[in-house]
Amino acid sequence: MAEFKLPDVGEGLTEAEIVSWKVSVGDVIKINDIIVDIETAKSIVELPSPYEGTIEELLVAEGATVDVGTPIIRITSADEVLEAPAAPVVEASTVATSTDLVPPIPEERQAVLVGYGPRAASTKRRARKGAKGAVASVDTEKVAQREAPAARTTQTLRALAKPPVRKLAKDLGIDLAEVPSEGEIVTRADVEAFANQSPSIASGDQSATERRIPIKGVRKMTAEAMVASAFTAPHVTEWVTLDVTRTMDLVKRLKQDKAFADVKVSPLLIVAKAVCLAMRRTPELNSTWDDAAQEIVLKGSVNLGIAAATPRGLVVPNIVGADAMSMLELAEAFGELITTARDGKTQPAQMSGGSFTITNIGVFGIDAGTPILNPGEAGILAVGAINKRPWVDDNDEIVARWVTTLALSFDHRVVDGEQGSRFLADVAAILHDPAVALTF
Repeated sequence: MAEFKLPDVGEGLTEAEIVSWKVSVGDVIKINDIIVDIETAKSIVELPSPYEGTIEELLVAEGATVDVGTPIIRITSADEVLEAPAAPVVEASTVATSTDLVPPIPEERQAVLVGYGPRAASTKRRARKGAKGAVASVDTEKVAQREAPAARTTQTLRALAKPPVRKLAKDLGIDLAEVPSEGEIVTRADVEAFANQSPSIASGDQSATERRIPIKGVRKMTAEAMVASAFTAPHVTEWVTLDVTRTMDLVKRLKQDKAFADVKVSPLLIVAKAVCLAMRRTPELNSTWDDAAQEIVLKGSVNLGIAAATPRGLVVPNIVGADAMSMLELAEAFGELITTARDGKTQPAQMSGGSFTITNIGVFGIDAGTPILNPGEAGILAVGAINKRPWVDDNDEIVARWVTTLALSFDHRVVDGEQGSRFLADVAAILHDPAVALTF
């Protein structure tokens, strides 16, 4: 029998949540069959089985968070199944004639749930002899009663319940381990009965109506990263509001270009290209602070992080080598990145090694904000909503123009105010008139 331990699927992974099991007890699997989905720091990863055989036991319930190296499943190999001796069946009323008999398990106790019930290989028991040497009959009911406490002890350590029942208990603020149950699995009726008997829940106390969300997965890692960044790097944020009408005209032309027919073209694509071009003149924004070595490390290429809002939370996958890509290649990379992120398939490696991040808060109708740096990066650019506003043109006339606000946060240990201002001015100049990019 083999135990599969939770592996480190990404550099530095310490724990993961069991999202959903793809197998059940008794299933026969092959090597590389997907057995479980786990949620790491910011992605859902499918784990293949390194073993072949029959699922013996699922050791961790869905929704539980466990450390790397924790056994999560037991698998019996095909050879073990073939070699395991079958237990002989003995009628309860039969008088034993051998000193090596195995008592039968009552029929009503044969159902096996995760971690409960009789094991495949039971321990043999020697029958007791009478006063005159006669062999006494085996009382199977008493044997079952002696074995039952072990199952009850296991149940107190891990309450089993289906996902909807777990959600109900969580919404009601009930610990499943405290809910009494006649069977080995806690049911909805058990939870509702326990809730009705609880004074704090039945009386409508404020604490009973609160909804609590466990801090784990994406939310946990985001919180830890933002706290580490905010209290480590001295942030400075600068803003610029500008006319991006010519950028919007460029977006319109690219959408009609046959070369861009199979990709999504948006103003964010032009922003990304402008950032990569501006990095050439201010490489300090594409660097990191190495506190251990007391050095500023200038990156050799731009690994451009794009903050993406997904159903699971905020993730920031990277476009590696974005500065070396053409506009079309950048558009293709954008499309793949966003699709993968929203499907929850972004791998941990794709969210590490970033050197600069763009966050598009404009899609939510927000004009500006003060973005927090991703740890290890020296800059992050927030792009506000692009909408038509009254604007005074070069002829001092008020006209309707496409306008947006850019907000740049940078690490003041690495980037001086002059450098940050020049970088932001360069990005703004390209977005105001994309033809300026020819001068970079």
